[in-house]
Amino acid sequence: MTPILQSTLTCPLCGHVKTETMPTDACQWFYECEGCHALLKPLPGDCCVFCSYGDVPCPPIQVSGKGGCCA
Repeated sequence: MTPILQSTLTCPLCGHVKTETMPTDACQWFYECEGCHALLKPLPGDCCVFCSYGDVPCPPIQVSGKGGCCA
């Protein structure tokens, strides 16, 4: 399976939306919202900001499932 590398992040504080390219070799633990400049971190149980705030989960989760990233 070839993972999708684009995910649209939505800030839970201001609603700003932006499509970003996800890294394939590391988890992205922090993301600064361009709208309100809040520093977003993964929600409990998620491995990265894409799994918490994106419309597509990170590539390792897409390929291997819930335990496939940063285990």
